[in-house]
Amino acid sequence: MNKMTKMFLLSLTFLGWVILLTGCGEGHYTMADFSRVEKIDAHVHMNSEDRAFLEQAQSDNFKLLTINVDYPDFPPFDEQQQIAVRFLEDYPSDVAYASTFGMSGWDNPDWDQKVIAHIDSTIAEGAIAVKVWKNIGMDFRDQAGKLVMIDNPRFDPIFSHLREVNSVLIGHMGEPKNCWLPLEEMTVNNDRDYFKNHPQYHMYLHPEFPSYEEQMAARDRLLDRNPNLTFMGAHLASLEWSVDEIGKFLNRYPAAVVDMAARSGQIQYQSSREWEKVRQFFINYQDRVLYATDMTHEADATPDSFKVEVHEKWLTDWKYLTTDSTMTVPELDGSFQGLALPRTVIDKLYYENARKTFPSAWKMAE
Repeated sequence: MNKMTKMFLLSLTFLGWVILLTGCGEGHYTMADFSRVEKIDAHVHMNSEDRAFLEQAQSDNFKLLTINVDYPDFPPFDEQQQIAVRFLEDYPSDVAYASTFGMSGWDNPDWDQKVIAHIDSTIAEGAIAVKVWKNIGMDFRDQAGKLVMIDNPRFDPIFSHLREVNSVLIGHMGEPKNCWLPLEEMTVNNDRDYFKNHPQYHMYLHPEFPSYEEQMAARDRLLDRNPNLTFMGAHLASLEWSVDEIGKFLNRYPAAVVDMAARSGQIQYQSSREWEKVRQFFINYQDRVLYATDMTHEADATPDSFKVEVHEKWLTDWKYLTTDSTMTVPELDGSFQGLALPRTVIDKLYYENARKTFPSAWKMAE
């Protein structure tokens, strides 16, 4: 073997090690990588003081963003606040939280100023975002009985203040498009179950309420008036039914991102029909999507069973996003194929995008 051949073979060996160690090209993670890769679940609800959620997150190498919500099925939001602050104080490198505000007193002239004062008090306690929920647009009415929509000008001082203090607005506006369909026409089983058990939010039964299109238009008018407001559209911005529509939304609003919370089934439904389109969506918008689950730890949950539930959910999503395995999930009837996204995309979905969106969170993790 001459000297040139030896040098060529050594170069190939060195290049092979570089590829193996750095993951350059379209390297992919495997199921064996799950626990070693640092990850963030950017939309959960830690409604219990029990540490089971935190312990499972630490075991599975997750950091958490717990989000307070003015939701009647949850504890009062001031109680959610207290729980979140305790976890933040004890585990600042593992937990961040988003606060919220209530609609009580809406008709009073100083309502917006009281809300701003409340938001500032939660930011002082470590909140890195503020959430608005679907009760705005789907439930709350003023004293005259008129439904209050999210583009109401009375919210403008609040959203302007969020821009000034560099806080993110997390918005759950409207519902999945399935909400406006009869149960038997819904595309995923979890929507069917939810709206069967929550008929007050099943808009197919309430034609007197704003349409799906009207809910999305109100959100868009809010964003049009606040172009520099960092906005995280919860639940894929309620555009979960179409990756094309999510892409149009992200193109229109460059300061917006979306989280995947509780909408993996709708994405899987689409990928079972148009696999390449869905996979390409995640590649094209790899800087704008945050991994999230909406997992909720209720106060009366059994700690061990909840740990199993959240671990299985995280594993299932990892399998779907990182491998090309054939899978089944309770949300869908029938099987589908995982997306096998490149590891560079996975790193953004699971970690980098959340750190970029919420730069003041998980500070001690550095």
